[in-house]
Amino acid sequence: MALIVLAISIAILLALITWAKLNPLLALLVTAFCAGVLNGMSADAALKSILKGFGDTLGSLALMILFGAMLGKLIEESGAAHTITGALIAAMGPKRIQWAVLIVAFLIGLPMFYNAAFLVLIPLIYTLATDTGLSLAWLGMPMAAALSAVHGMLPPHPAPAAIAIAFHADSGRTLLYGLPIAIIAAIVAGPGWATFFRGLRSQPPAGLHVERSFEGRSLPGFPVSMGTVLFPVALMIAGSIVALAVRHDNGLTVSMRFLSDANVALFLAVVLACYTLGLRRGRTVEALMKDANTAVSGVAGTLFIVAAGGALKQVLLDAGTGESVKHLTAGMSLSPIVLAWATAVLLRGATGSATVAAITAAGIVVPIVPSSGVRPELLVLAIGAGSVSLSHFSDSGFWMFKEYFNLSVRDTLATWTMLEILIALVGLGGVLLEHALLGPP
Repeated sequence: MALIVLAISIAILLALITWAKLNPLLALLVTAFCAGVLNGMSADAALKSILKGFGDTLGSLALMILFGAMLGKLIEESGAAHTITGALIAAMGPKRIQWAVLIVAFLIGLPMFYNAAFLVLIPLIYTLATDTGLSLAWLGMPMAAALSAVHGMLPPHPAPAAIAIAFHADSGRTLLYGLPIAIIAAIVAGPGWATFFRGLRSQPPAGLHVERSFEGRSLPGFPVSMGTVLFPVALMIAGSIVALAVRHDNGLTVSMRFLSDANVALFLAVVLACYTLGLRRGRTVEALMKDANTAVSGVAGTLFIVAAGGALKQVLLDAGTGESVKHLTAGMSLSPIVLAWATAVLLRGATGSATVAAITAAGIVVPIVPSSGVRPELLVLAIGAGSVSLSHFSDSGFWMFKEYFNLSVRDTLATWTMLEILIALVGLGGVLLEHALLGPP
């Protein structure tokens, strides 16, 4: 019965998002309540379960998401992204311009949310296409591939960070295991897939985006810009390496465990950015805090959607749906990694949102994590990779790519949608390979 209710609940969620055009936050909350009641929970019990899941998820993720947004805004407003872009393109030369775009997008995408990083980098793509005469889509695909791979698989981005918490996975190890997979996926789906579209011509759409000018401003230097961008990533990875290398607790491991926590690492990165990209360059605290407020308001919607996904997850657990999934899969020969990935793929194709798909898939898969024989960090990556797949008309990213690169719907399907599918497939292959190499937890 619980599995039938699960299917009905997913159908309700899809109908609310795609047919009724309801905001994903409201759709998830309504679905969570319906799932609870249909599973025999009283209205009061369903409400309590929703509040617990919403509050637990919000409490564990809020600081991480908000600090990440603040850091991204400081990087954008200071011109640090512009500095990194210019330096890498100048160093790599015109023949390797795609690889420069890929590296820039990957680095900028690590601390910044997808939409924000996309809009920051779009002027670069327009300028390069105009100056070099190269295809706009050919230059833009490596950027999109890098941003999608990072957004789907790597903490501290909202969905992988939330799944890591739900699965009791270490965020630093998830990042460490995920980096090589995300890099390879971005290469295959970016420069690799773009090879077939070098002749696809389009012009920047008139009036859609006004390029930000940094002329007359003293931009931060490359070492400072790069160091600030990579600081939280380096701190999180260093903590995981120390934990893996030193098996017993001592002063070093305890200190690194604290400092490499995603919340602490991002907070320290914001403090560092306020100094290196702000105060040191003559900006006032008031101006920096204005940027921080803008960043917070910009990610509030994402934060609450993730929390609503946590509410649905909690209802499914409390109603016993998770145990039913666990019993169903116990006798199956299907790999838990493939199951987690496929669940996210199907939900992404149905809902159009990578975040909603990932969080919902996590709620379905979480009961099998302890008995799966798979490191929870790899299951986080499997769901993250799957959630990137099957982007189409119901996905805002699809339309952003179409409009900003001035493509037809057919060409967008051939470039963007296939690009996302390639990331998902490479991600699955990478997770399966790492599981074979690393073994059980």
